[in-house]
Amino acid sequence: MRKLKFIFEKSIILLAFIMVCYLGITVFARYKPKLEIESANKFYIYDNNGQLVENLNDSWVNLNDISSYVKDATISIEDKNFYKHSGFDYLRIIKSLYVNIKNKKTLQGASTISQQLSKNLFLSFEKTWQRKLKEAWLTIQLENQYDKDEILEAYLNTINYGGIYGIEKASEYYYHKKASELTLAEATILVGIPKSPSNYSPITNLENAKKRQLLILDTMVKNGYITEEEKNNAYNEELTYYGNFKSDNSKTIMYYKDAVMEELYNIKDIPSSFIETGGLKVYTYLDLNAQNILEESMNKNITNDNIQLATIMMDPNNGHVIALTGGRDYSTSKYNRATSAKRQMGSTLKPFLYYAGLENGFTSSTTFTSEKTTFVFSENKTYSPANYNNNYGNKAISMPAALAYSDNIYAVKTHLFLGEETLVNLLKRIGITTDIQAIPSLALGSEEMKLMDMTAAYSTLANLGYRVKPHLISKVEDMNGNVLYENDDEKEAVLNSSLAFIMNENLTSTYNYNFIDYNYPTCHDITSTLTHKYSIKTGTTDTDHLVFGYNSKIVVGMWSGYDDNNDSELSNGRELRYMWRDIVEEYLKDEDPNTTWYKIPDNVVGVLVDPITGIPATKETKKPTMFYYIKGTEPTFNDKLDDLVPTIKENDTTVKN
Repeated sequence: MRKLKFIFEKSIILLAFIMVCYLGITVFARYKPKLEIESANKFYIYDNNGQLVENLNDSWVNLNDISSYVKDATISIEDKNFYKHSGFDYLRIIKSLYVNIKNKKTLQGASTISQQLSKNLFLSFEKTWQRKLKEAWLTIQLENQYDKDEILEAYLNTINYGGIYGIEKASEYYYHKKASELTLAEATILVGIPKSPSNYSPITNLENAKKRQLLILDTMVKNGYITEEEKNNAYNEELTYYGNFKSDNSKTIMYYKDAVMEELYNIKDIPSSFIETGGLKVYTYLDLNAQNILEESMNKNITNDNIQLATIMMDPNNGHVIALTGGRDYSTSKYNRATSAKRQMGSTLKPFLYYAGLENGFTSSTTFTSEKTTFVFSENKTYSPANYNNNYGNKAISMPAALAYSDNIYAVKTHLFLGEETLVNLLKRIGITTDIQAIPSLALGSEEMKLMDMTAAYSTLANLGYRVKPHLISKVEDMNGNVLYENDDEKEAVLNSSLAFIMNENLTSTYNYNFIDYNYPTCHDITSTLTHKYSIKTGTTDTDHLVFGYNSKIVVGMWSGYDDNNDSELSNGRELRYMWRDIVEEYLKDEDPNTTWYKIPDNVVGVLVDPITGIPATKETKKPTMFYYIKGTEPTFNDKLDDLVPTIKENDTTVKN
């Protein structure tokens, strides 16, 4: 009995202590400077000319100008006791804990509208105790400094409706009408989106959106907001969804803006709370002309409605991303394939392999025999790569010829001759952070990487040897103009500039008619339409098509394929090449071609050779072509063919691990 009395007394004291602390906190919160909640989620995004291109929350509307259906549906599904609690719904918290513990997984949440608004006052959504304590404190401040209608108004003006922030912009985006004009059917579709924008957007997943709508309508009936008849009428109402703004015809620019936000979240120098910044001004490298060129070329050339696409335009000299699309149409798919997807890179890895060869004694005239080959490893393991259409020269071919035809046998022989770790190490040196396996098929691009990383890697060749980090953001300011972050364009010399120049010249073979022989260069179908000089490499797997091309002014990386990894038709690769051509040619149309290519380094010499064999040209050579070499390594008429190739017995295909 004494023990129970002791526990009871201590419990009363503890409860009294908690109540006193809570009372003190609420009094303190009430007299703190009032939070500026209208700054929540305020992002002003500017292009490379300092022109405002997007305000992610510029349509703040009064609660009286929002359809009552939106308010009722939101409260019903998100926080039915909103007008009764003081920021925390303790009974709901206890119930959700019980359900989650019982099922050993998170099935229910207990965040109130006030708590969710406090989350919107932060830049990111990391789940730490420090963050949760800050959110709790902000929730207490909100409840003590604003009335319930003001909190609800702020919530509806800042919540994420699928990349569209605020109910007014969401209403315009999905229905081309004001938030005050939304019907019950329209409102309950919109209110369902914030739970999981990728799953409940009516544009991308109407079936899930309708299921969510029905759940919301059921709760509204249960909570007395509507009748069963109104529910059924709303659910069965046919709606029209637009998925764009009347004033913005671009289908792709939102991918760039999403990539900007992703980069912004990872900048450590910026305060995590909007309370500290009052909103943010984000200055980017976006070139609206380049973005428009990209989109127009896509609309002109890509005819397959089901194929997906990712494209990045980058200044190779500093890593500035000037244009980007992560898909064909943001309204139908918000997944950003340019920054998030990992795909096999195919033959687009070969230039880096051959650069490694140049570092290890290869020259442009180094030859391997293009022939059907089976490589035998220890324990009798074999590897039998094949050329496209089983097309082999059955003769020794030069490095530029191997690039022109994208010869797989030449690539694997080079890879094994150098040692499989050589390419892995080089890729790490130029900035590829993906965990790459040193395997024979790496030479043919079997490992998966991100398009952004590979575009930056190609910039290393395009700028003659400097590793750059891709950036979309140049500067971030708070609303008072204080600079919170500024990109410093760091770069590091990681390649030999003369060897990079030689590789860049070798990569012009992919569209050079001189290489038409037993095969055709992979880009011969765009040769006649190019007015500038470029280095180009294509890549093809069963499921992917890629193009990377550049000169000193611009590098453009592109991928096309299906999200479900279905095989991709050859026509998709052809259309991707045409799209790449139109982008670079339009972007550089006012540039003098003499200023977009590279000057020959002092230690490099050019020699006219037979393009297929790499042997110095004679009067009998049909298509003499200029190859480039480090001085002292160039071939001469006194050289024998055997002197122009690495010391390797090609008839012996046994390789030691």
